[in-house]
Amino acid sequence: MKLNWNAEDYAKNSQCQLQLGEELIEKLSLTGNESLLDIGCGDGKISAKLSKMLKKGEVVGIDASENMINLASKEFPNDKFQNLTFYRMDAGEINFSKKFDIAFSNACLHWIKEHGGVLRKVHACLKPKGRILFQMGGRGNVYEVLNTVKLVLDKPDWSKYFNNFVTPYYFYDIKDYEIWLSENDFKPGQLELISKDIKYAGEESFKGWLRTTWFPFTDCLPESLRETFLDEVSEVYKINHPVDKFGNIHVKMIRLEVEAYAV
Repeated sequence: MKLNWNAEDYAKNSQCQLQLGEELIEKLSLTGNESLLDIGCGDGKISAKLSKMLKKGEVVGIDASENMINLASKEFPNDKFQNLTFYRMDAGEINFSKKFDIAFSNACLHWIKEHGGVLRKVHACLKPKGRILFQMGGRGNVYEVLNTVKLVLDKPDWSKYFNNFVTPYYFYDIKDYEIWLSENDFKPGQLELISKDIKYAGEESFKGWLRTTWFPFTDCLPESLRETFLDEVSEVYKINHPVDKFGNIHVKMIRLEVEAYAV
């Protein structure tokens, strides 16, 4: 499935991804001179933050979306971020050789089905004993939102637009990664499923997240019906998961975090 990201809209509605990425950065324990590959760099905010931390190092951000790479390159140009470079590149087609100390990925790899192939490419781009630190949606992630979307899709007004539709998310488990790491010459470090309570400040914020990361669903619809669909998903979700006293909408997320070392 080709993913048609709206990079500008994503940049405005990706507070959750930014928060998760900043939390993950803290676990890198950087010294400041590492070379780092950011897989699925999106709008480039996390890559830019990393480049400032790696003053004597280098950051390369890659993303499958040309729209994302164009925005990242515009917002964080090489004349101001001299140790930061962006490339349009699929995670399964990484073609660097023994270049990086660290391969990092935040909120990206749950969009990819074949993780074994990604790990093979990542291993080839790492220096000996190089490290990976990935975090992605894990088994059970956003199950309450998924259940809500399925309830709406089952209604006659919407079901006709989703014949043969396949949900584009792949939420894997620790056991899956134990196998893939072993098959691709990685020594496991910390593998963990982490529960997160993500807050959205009201319906517009919640719908902004839905619009920018659940677009494979809305892309099936006529453009004139997309906002109506999101309104209905939001309303059904709020019935079953009411807003808190501050008006926040809560989403339960399960993150799969993978740390490992090339051998």
